[in-house]
Amino acid sequence: MSLIRKPVVETILFDKPSINQFKKEYQTSKFKKYILDYPTVYIVNDESKKKYDVYVGETSDIYRRTLQHINQDPNTREDWKSLAKSSSAEMLIIGHEYFNKSLTLDIENRLMLYLSSVDNINQLYNRRSNQQNEYYTSEYFEEIFTKVWKELHQKNSKLFPVESVIKDSAVFKASPFHKLNKEQINAKEEIKAKILETLNTGLDGQLIFVTGAAGSGKTVLLSSLFYELFQGIADEDDQYRLEKLDNYLLVNHDQQLTVYQQIARKLNLINKQKNDRVGKPTSFINNYSPDNKVDVILVDEAHLLWTQGKQSYRGKNQLQDLLERARVVVAVFDLDQVLQTNQYWEDSELLKLESRITATINLEKQMRINSSPETIQWIRNIIDEHTIGDIPKDKDYDLQIFDNAHDLEERIRQKAKETDRGLSRVIATFDWKYIQNKKPDDDECWMVRDQDWEMPWNLQLEEEDKVQKRRNRHLSWAEQPHTINEVGSTYTVQGLDLNYAGLIIGPSVQYHNGRVIFNREGSHNKNATQRRTMGDGSSETLTDTLLKNELNVLLTRGVNGLYIYAVDEGLRNALLNAARGK
Repeated sequence: MSLIRKPVVETILFDKPSINQFKKEYQTSKFKKYILDYPTVYIVNDESKKKYDVYVGETSDIYRRTLQHINQDPNTREDWKSLAKSSSAEMLIIGHEYFNKSLTLDIENRLMLYLSSVDNINQLYNRRSNQQNEYYTSEYFEEIFTKVWKELHQKNSKLFPVESVIKDSAVFKASPFHKLNKEQINAKEEIKAKILETLNTGLDGQLIFVTGAAGSGKTVLLSSLFYELFQGIADEDDQYRLEKLDNYLLVNHDQQLTVYQQIARKLNLINKQKNDRVGKPTSFINNYSPDNKVDVILVDEAHLLWTQGKQSYRGKNQLQDLLERARVVVAVFDLDQVLQTNQYWEDSELLKLESRITATINLEKQMRINSSPETIQWIRNIIDEHTIGDIPKDKDYDLQIFDNAHDLEERIRQKAKETDRGLSRVIATFDWKYIQNKKPDDDECWMVRDQDWEMPWNLQLEEEDKVQKRRNRHLSWAEQPHTINEVGSTYTVQGLDLNYAGLIIGPSVQYHNGRVIFNREGSHNKNATQRRTMGDGSSETLTDTLLKNELNVLLTRGVNGLYIYAVDEGLRNALLNAARGK
């Protein structure tokens, strides 16, 4: 039985008479010291049109701080004007016997993490990220926060939904308020130092590479850096500070772009006057001139940038074009996730970048897959060594091999129904025909088929409920409930997490003579199987590399579990034998 008491959570109207009356009445309360004498955390919220504007803060004097927000802040801060004027705004005040400055800062940061993922929130205000290291009472943080959230949920379930709903959100997984590990903290500080150095010396076109395998925490690092750049950055001693930097975050992936746009809108990083802070590289290149350079461009999934012209992009290399338009480019890069011939980097092109690179930072710690090192190595051996060993025993990670697609689909549906396992989907290698925005001549949808089993490819079915469809239109593919009836591909899941991934490996991946091999004839991914014209004019096939990278992306989506079915009989038998330990 826990000895940690429940927090004290009080609700009052957010106005001067209410805080004065609250202070007067609380003088005789047995919880007086936890609210009026100890540090507290507070949440000011105002509901309008079923959406909330929310401010999260912490203070050592709740009465004085509240009066400041009501009387002074509306004169100088846009975020307080509407809250202070509203007659319906409320304030929740949170106190606890264990609260000290460090603990309240951690509670504040975790609240920002959770609330940034709540769909019912329109705008979320806070001007800092407050990650704390070890401190007195830090060992009680997780238990105290869970109790805080449960109390808040009881008071307002729309604003404070159950934790499992929060954690299923793609926005949660990419939120800038995640507590960074030591490797990520060191990386962020090094990047900030290089940005400050470059901007202070007047250089431009400088490149910072952030590398690391899938699931190494690159996206969370970039999201945290993006948010912090908007708050202003300073050197370690706070002697040199830069405010109001001209920053942009670009990603060449529709689903990941959707997630970043949600985060930016909620945190007021983009608005109607400046809505291109988060966008796609081609639009940025077409709209911004090299003659008027921006300060910083952050590029997530930079391995998806084009290294050849394509449709609306008439240049030769998107990264080179971005470097011409910025003083600093921070590019998250993983060559093992390049998926198309027009994203492929020749050695000569990489050499051209060397003079621009001011730092290369590698993240090594695996952050996505909640498994033992042996399980991660088993997955890596398939991808990197093309070998299949016995599946290791792992109490933390559910790795199963199926002998038919029906059972795999049913298992994923079961996981998706579980409240704490909701974000689970079937995914597949691009080995079945699919043409975007065009229906097949003989069917309603492009289908993934094997024997008597079939499911539609992604981005074809629509939500039948019109209200639900409108509500979910801004969500990524995997977050939309009706997509449990579709099969995802690298185009919809790259860069995102699934709690459980059910992977159908199609005929492009086979097993012969004890080796995993790739068969271009089994793939319908023309972007991976077509030949590429190289810089010297020669034409090369890159199929083995690109199909291997596709498999790499799909095998590393599952956070808590991975279910596999292989169409190729040889590969299926090898995997089933690996599961039996033969």
